[in-house]
Amino acid sequence: MLDQVLWYKQAARNWNEALPIGNGALGGMIFGGIKKELIQMNEESLWYGTFRDRNNKDARKYLPVIRDLLWQGKIGEAEKLLSMSMFGTPDGQRQYSVLGDLVIQCFGQEEPVSHYRRTLDLETACATVGYVSPKGKFEREYFCSKPDNLLAVRLRCDQEEQIELMAYIDRWKYNDEIEMSKDGMSLYGSSGPCSSEGIGYHFMMKLIPNGGTAQNIGQRLYAKGCNEVIILVTATTDYKDSNPRSICEERLKKATQKGYEELKARHVADYKSLYKRLSLDLKGESLNHLPTDERLERIKKGGEDLDLIAMYFQYGRYLLISCSREGGLPATLQGIWNGEWLPPWDSKYTININTEMNYWLAEKCHLSECHLPLVEHLEKVRIHGEKTAEQMYGCRGFMAHHNTDIWGDAAPQDMWMPATIWPMGAAWLVLHIWEHYEYTLDQAFLKEKYHLLKGAGDFFKDYLMMDENGYLVTGPSTSPENTYRLSSGEQGTVCIGPSMDSQILFELFTAIIEAGQLVGEAEEEIQCFKEMRKKLPPIQIGKYGQIMEWREDHEEVEPGHRHISQLFALYPGHQITKEDTPEWAKAAKKTLERRLSYGGGHTGWSRAWIINLWARLKEGDLAYSNIKELLKCSTLINLLDNHPPFQIDGNFGAAAGISELLLQGEKDYIELLPALPKGIPNGKVTGLCAKGKVTVDIDWEDGHLVSAKLHIGRDGEIKVKCKDKIVLKGKKEVENEILFCKVKQGETLEFIRACK
Repeated sequence: MLDQVLWYKQAARNWNEALPIGNGALGGMIFGGIKKELIQMNEESLWYGTFRDRNNKDARKYLPVIRDLLWQGKIGEAEKLLSMSMFGTPDGQRQYSVLGDLVIQCFGQEEPVSHYRRTLDLETACATVGYVSPKGKFEREYFCSKPDNLLAVRLRCDQEEQIELMAYIDRWKYNDEIEMSKDGMSLYGSSGPCSSEGIGYHFMMKLIPNGGTAQNIGQRLYAKGCNEVIILVTATTDYKDSNPRSICEERLKKATQKGYEELKARHVADYKSLYKRLSLDLKGESLNHLPTDERLERIKKGGEDLDLIAMYFQYGRYLLISCSREGGLPATLQGIWNGEWLPPWDSKYTININTEMNYWLAEKCHLSECHLPLVEHLEKVRIHGEKTAEQMYGCRGFMAHHNTDIWGDAAPQDMWMPATIWPMGAAWLVLHIWEHYEYTLDQAFLKEKYHLLKGAGDFFKDYLMMDENGYLVTGPSTSPENTYRLSSGEQGTVCIGPSMDSQILFELFTAIIEAGQLVGEAEEEIQCFKEMRKKLPPIQIGKYGQIMEWREDHEEVEPGHRHISQLFALYPGHQITKEDTPEWAKAAKKTLERRLSYGGGHTGWSRAWIINLWARLKEGDLAYSNIKELLKCSTLINLLDNHPPFQIDGNFGAAAGISELLLQGEKDYIELLPALPKGIPNGKVTGLCAKGKVTVDIDWEDGHLVSAKLHIGRDGEIKVKCKDKIVLKGKKEVENEILFCKVKQGETLEFIRACK
């Protein structure tokens, strides 16, 4: 049976070894200690502070001066003035916070114990801890339920009356209030240093004993002589609910009435409705008799483990289901799991690639609903981004820089020249609206969200400048987060017209044009964006044969930089393809080779991006070697991505990259096994999604397609391509490389290999 369980012979020694569970709103990291169980918890809307207007009031005044300095090549002067007139005031957005801990102190559990096993089952989204002590066999089970919005823990023993424990919830920060009842405990307060400056929260626990006795003593719940104990925990904030206390009370009341088994059944059914849509079997040797950390260590020593790669792919899907659910907030840099009061990079939304990467797998990997929190959050970004556009730049529409937060703050973040003043955040984010439409063909959705696409585009009607060659360019901007060197030796980051900006704008204007035609946009508006698209700078090839990163062929201060911004047009964009733009594709390959030769891919998310880039170039073997490098160098033993430190985008980006090996294409164009590596000769995938509302199942052996089933969700035509000669089952062989088929909604087409 295909491996679907992460398991370990020992408890987590630290946060980076704990196992994540979540329901989109609540997240828990399970440590699995014997005497003391710790579940560190987060609630998606518990962030520091309220919204504040940080737009620099001097930006609009000095913008023309900064542009003039950049045109004159006076980089240092431009950056000095920019640092005063355009950085945010204050410079920082709000940060994601910690909810607190659920602590369970288990009495009578003397170590050492035998047969210890800690697991996370990806099929059910349930975790377990089990071990044997002189008093019996002890088991714990954990899950985080979306239907009932709570985290549940069940502790039991195969011997009667052996469970004795003390349980409490703890936030150990600020001025929290605590209330106790006979079987429950509440923590409430504010995320800020005082109640008027933060988000109010309520964190509530209920303990349900089976047999024995339970009572509260001090600020602890104590159970003794029990056969079983169930602990239910929930939380919410006044960001989402006007009365968090009553919401938590009602949740726990209803959950108690349902009982543990019904709660678990509801959780598993809800989770499986998403997870079971897609399966992947790479036909590898089953090594699940080995703990997951030992299997990872084998890969680090050069071993192969295709089943672990398949499980890693599904783990990415598990994590997205667990941290990004419809009606909630988008996944942060850490998904929903953050154990630090001041987390790395504030654990918010970094939108110069990381937040976007979080959702690269959503549509193709059959989790379209999990994509929606990002789209819905764009409405908040629009509100504040319109003010930023007007106040800082004197422009219509809306924009955002390289970060945003729970409030949709669009003003510049940080005082870091290589990243802060980058005007493309909203332009990239809104492309997710178009991607969602391309996969689902949901016209009502597109009509509802078109104003976001259009609003992001409207900003550039006013913002773009014409260069000496008649091209429309951005500025001031950066090529995230890289630094260039002029021929004089001077270094700079702020510039005019970096390549990535033009590539993003090509995708944005194309999406607006196509979407506008579908929703009935005025022809003069569509024509305006067509004209702007014509005037964007073309992709250029530099002196090393690489795709140029800037308007001029500057040297890079750090040629092995983690960002590969100039290859946006290859992935996730669509301008560069091996078939239609072979010279650009050749230069893109040279760019990747150059980056890697200087040590690129040294962060987890960067390595994940590289996997996707090689896949788009149809270099399956190179993509596969980078999958293994990601597991070797940038993966923690709980399989979470290690930037370092932990950052979840690498998990999501790598899962997307694995899917790119198996399926690529546009709305009416599907390519089967486009970049299949030699290292994955056999396999089967069911439930991958293609653009144009098509679901695809593929079976392959010895590196060749056996069969592919396309489940059609629309009427029209499709084109199907494969490196192997294929025919539509039941039809005569077609000589063309690409098969054209008329399709009807609801039918299934099966393609088979024509000859061996």
